Amino acid sequence: MTILSPRWRERLASPLTWHIAGFVVLLALAVLLAIRLGLDWAAMDSHSSEVLAVKQLQLKALEIETAPLRGLDQRVEKTRKQIEDFYQKRVPPNYSSIDARIVELQVASGVRLSRVQYTQGEPGLSLTEITMDASISGDYPAIMRFVNSLERDPMFFIVRAMALTGQQGGLVNLRLRVSTWLRPADAAASGLPATPVENPLQDDKAPTAPGKEGE
Repeated sequence: MTILSPRWRERLASPLTWHIAGFVVLLALAVLLAIRLGLDWAAMDSHSSEVLAVKQLQLKALEIETAPLRGLDQRVEKTRKQIEDFYQKRVPPNYSSIDARIVELQVASGVRLSRVQYTQGEPGLSLTEITMDASISGDYPAIMRFVNSLERDPMFFIVRAMALTGQQGGLVNLRLRVSTWLRPADAAASGLPATPVENPLQDDKAPTAPGKEGE
């Protein structure tokens, strides 16, 4: 058994010794806690970086998915404005304006239209098709001027069909079918008969479907 000398017993009994021992213990605990905190912080920082990277990828994917929808309200408004402009500039207001424009183009091109008949198709939600079936005669350049002027006119015309019905000297006789459109209310007010379901181009000797002739 080791017997401590009186000097060591005095040191052990001294409050300073116990204070130093306590300080060392506390310092060791503080160092251990600091190491543990550092390790936990490093692990937390690594996890936070992973979470942040995942969130950034999700945000990028969401941006790509929603890209087509950006500015959708402006595009819808622009499309609505274009439709309104088309209606105002290219859709005739009534049947009389269609017939008047056809007469103007006829005079300007130098052709002669006969047996002009107008009919209307089934009313649509926004527009109703108006069909003009007519015989056209004149020299070839004049007829081409008339057809081209129809296709390029600000009023919306579509040439549906042309059929040669005769030729004599320098004159050409064609059967012509042209479509344009009216708003359903304007078409109803025009009093035009319905377009037959089957209405092929006919020659001048064949009977024609009843229709409203050009004024």
